[in-house]
Amino acid sequence: MIPFISADNTWALWAVMVAVAWFSIWLEQKYSWANKLTGCVIALIIMMALANMNVIPTDAPAYDNVWGYVVPLAVPLLLFNCNITKIFKETGKLMVVYLFSAVGTVIGSLIGAFTLGSKIPQLQAISAMFTGTYTGGSVNLAAMAQAYNATGEIVSSAVVADNLLMAIYFFVLIAMPGITFFRKNYNHPLIDGLEREGANNKNYVAEYWKPKPIALRDIAFDFAAAAVIVAVSRAIAAYLGKVIPTGNVGLNILNTMLGNQYLIITTLTMTLATAFPNVFGQVPGANELGTFLIYIFFAVIGAPASITLIARNSPILFVYATIVVMSNMIVTLVFGKIFKFSLEDMIVASNANVGGPTTSAAMAISKGWTSLVGPALLVGTFGYVLGNYLGLLVANIVGV
Repeated sequence: MIPFISADNTWALWAVMVAVAWFSIWLEQKYSWANKLTGCVIALIIMMALANMNVIPTDAPAYDNVWGYVVPLAVPLLLFNCNITKIFKETGKLMVVYLFSAVGTVIGSLIGAFTLGSKIPQLQAISAMFTGTYTGGSVNLAAMAQAYNATGEIVSSAVVADNLLMAIYFFVLIAMPGITFFRKNYNHPLIDGLEREGANNKNYVAEYWKPKPIALRDIAFDFAAAAVIVAVSRAIAAYLGKVIPTGNVGLNILNTMLGNQYLIITTLTMTLATAFPNVFGQVPGANELGTFLIYIFFAVIGAPASITLIARNSPILFVYATIVVMSNMIVTLVFGKIFKFSLEDMIVASNANVGGPTTSAAMAISKGWTSLVGPALLVGTFGYVLGNYLGLLVANIVGV
């Protein structure tokens, strides 16, 4: 049956994709129920519904353009603030806690892969996606999905499982400061200080999320720099993929990693952001533009998604994701206890791994832990870099 909008009607499909991304963001920021569901999932559900009702096609060249151009552009835009020198200088203990949490993610990914491997479709892709997203965030999931050519149904199933688990886990993290066990066994200086002062954090939230000024030249620079970084990175990755030999496990892993455009994009952007912080770190709009492009990606992965396949695949992927996140939490709490990290540091670090810089900063703000807002954003942004490396590493180990 021919869909209402044909696969070759590129402009109409782009109009639908961009409109769905905008509408999802609008709903997320206006209504609390949409905020809990997240705009990414809303975009996916809307496109999935349109495709299953035969309004739009399940496959089209416009969708390929998103995978080929939109996602690669989004990655450097989200990394312009990834100044490694600044991150390690200003994050202090939070970076150490974050890295322990990332180790927990890797351990969980490997445990899940080797215990559920026979039941997980496209295991290499899923292990890379979950490792990436539970180290940095959705941008890593998108990058790993393309790196391993995950099908639309698998990506949609993974996103549904991921967002359901994140909703549950964020509730757990928010509740932890009020649970007696954690109060008794971990130090919590920020919580104690707020309770002594009787602080109200509503003004922190309003101040932090106020609109930011942005000029035409800023938008021009953001897109120009991102495009150049992607073009150069693709050329470097293609060259390394040709010159690095294969033949044994070590060389195969090296060839796969260094020949991957996302690893090169990540490394090059991080290097430029660190070498020229006044150029990349000061230009506004990059994070907003990159995030909008990621929303378009989430809209697109809903189009080829079969509701039947998602219902079949999501439960086992939810179990896999749960293993990864539980491992992250356990490792964080164990090492946090050994090294006497504060409860606030552990909660924010784990959130930065599982949800990314935006959710970890938002949680710090909502709790009134203003001294952790900046570090949360920095370690979460570093997760965009680390997530791609660890995702590729875990997938290669799983694929051996």
